[in-house]
Amino acid sequence: MGSVFKKTVTRPLPVGAELFTKAGEQYARWKPAKGKTRTAKVTTGKDGSLRILDEAGTYVAKFRDGSGYVCEVSTGCRDLDAARSVLGKLERRAELVKGEVISPAEAATADHQTTPVADHFATYLDHLRARGTSLRHVADTRRLAEQLFRDCRCETMRDIQREAVEGWLALRFKDGMAARTRNSYLQAVRGFCGWCVQTERFSVNPLARISKADEKVDRRRQRRAMTEPELLKLLQVARLRPLAECGRETLAVDGSEAEATGKRRKRSNWTYKALTLDALPAAVERARDRLANNPAYLAELERLGTERGLIYKTLVLTGLRRNELASLTVAQMVLDGALPFAVLNAADEKNRQGSMLPLRTDLAAELREWIGEKRERFHGRSDAFGREPLFVVADSLGKILDRDLMAAGIDKADERGRTIDVHALRHTFGTLLSKGGVTPRTAQAAMRHSSIDLTMNVYTDPKLLDVQGALDSLPSLAGRTPDASTERAVLRATGTDGRDTSANPRRPDSAGATEKSFVAPVVAPDVGERGQSVSFAVYASAMADESTQGRAIDKNTVKPKKKASFAGFANEASRRGGRDSNPQPPDRQSGALTN
Repeated sequence: MGSVFKKTVTRPLPVGAELFTKAGEQYARWKPAKGKTRTAKVTTGKDGSLRILDEAGTYVAKFRDGSGYVCEVSTGCRDLDAARSVLGKLERRAELVKGEVISPAEAATADHQTTPVADHFATYLDHLRARGTSLRHVADTRRLAEQLFRDCRCETMRDIQREAVEGWLALRFKDGMAARTRNSYLQAVRGFCGWCVQTERFSVNPLARISKADEKVDRRRQRRAMTEPELLKLLQVARLRPLAECGRETLAVDGSEAEATGKRRKRSNWTYKALTLDALPAAVERARDRLANNPAYLAELERLGTERGLIYKTLVLTGLRRNELASLTVAQMVLDGALPFAVLNAADEKNRQGSMLPLRTDLAAELREWIGEKRERFHGRSDAFGREPLFVVADSLGKILDRDLMAAGIDKADERGRTIDVHALRHTFGTLLSKGGVTPRTAQAAMRHSSIDLTMNVYTDPKLLDVQGALDSLPSLAGRTPDASTERAVLRATGTDGRDTSANPRRPDSAGATEKSFVAPVVAPDVGERGQSVSFAVYASAMADESTQGRAIDKNTVKPKKKASFAGFANEASRRGGRDSNPQPPDRQSGALTN
């Protein structure tokens, strides 16, 4: 039979308490702000300070669980009858475990339902840190989950219900919150609930069946890739703008007459002229004149421009993310071999796998020169230079990029509302790969994506692809449509007119037909056995042969009954001696169809 009681706890000695001794024991007497005078025994704490012995405010239940162990569980009740009611529930559950009606794990799950969510969530965050999750992801998870728990009033584990979370998401949808943001809140809480299932705090995930919002339908931020002329302008501005900022001209504001009157100008009456691409060279020259007496600061601004240009160029030519680039050190750059590359540690990569990124030769040469200049300015120990960051990537790189785009005359958003930011440089990298003819699988490996769909549909801008050039590579369909008068020539061109062409399949006939007409493989099936779909190249060859020879087509020619399948084509090839089963197209073999 269990019992309920209040534990004895220690509290700090109240301010102004009177100490006295009674029956050999020390006591304290004090009067609270409200209430009667109180008396309590005095004891010494672990730190040596005097503390008073007091009674806890809530009852504790003491009983034997289903395994026979004595347990003490806080009831959270201040009333004695309520505490005894909680004790009765705990004892009934222990009996169910003892009788094997429920398992000990299910009983433990029930114990967690009344504990505060904050306690379990703090343990979950410790789990994420121990697993090696990035600090930024841990901070975002904490911020999102705590906001949702607070709005849904989830104080204990039993308060995490599907209805409450779905209602909160519906309200955020009405408020105009983007689908991706809503999914971020849902994923933060659902990940916590999944961990609770693994650690037997939940028997099932209450949020597992909540569907995510469709981000494709409600995408707020769409990035666009930059064109090659835009990239050249951006790199030029990035190298010159830090120094050009010191050479900007002033401009009067609101029709101020300060310039005309020669009076002292106030800051509210003038401002700097905006930098443009055409005005950059002149601004740089003025800056050099103004900083002629400060060569150290002049050199610092020039290095800053060089570094910023290299940051943009490295992002575009490697596809690195901003945080990944910021994590690179000098020792991770292997630039002296025939194939230069950068080593990206697993802890710094998004997918936590680690990579070796190949580098273009020209980029590797610029990085080698940058590291050499960095080594000359380094004043520490030589063995510590390898741990120096390759670039100092500012947290405000996005705002710096916006100012560079404005100076270069590049619109941040296009007519479709797609914008350019730092991550758009990674989109540019993926688009340039596709535009350069790189195969999708190779582009996926270069982008370090787990899905080819992500590489082709998200990080490739179809607007910049040469679709018109791809269409121009298709064959021209001009000319008359083949009819029955050319069918005999078509059959003769494909080698299916019944004649034996195995001896000399490309021999011109006696009427002077050119060798280009005999471009089909000899393994094509006979007309009487199986049909064959004729391509445009074969039709064109046959039409040319017919117009040259002027022969009539035999009326008794047998027409194909059905299309030839690949299996039938292969079987026929095997039966005829296993000749070339993968012939080149006509235009590649003999140039019969050239535009």
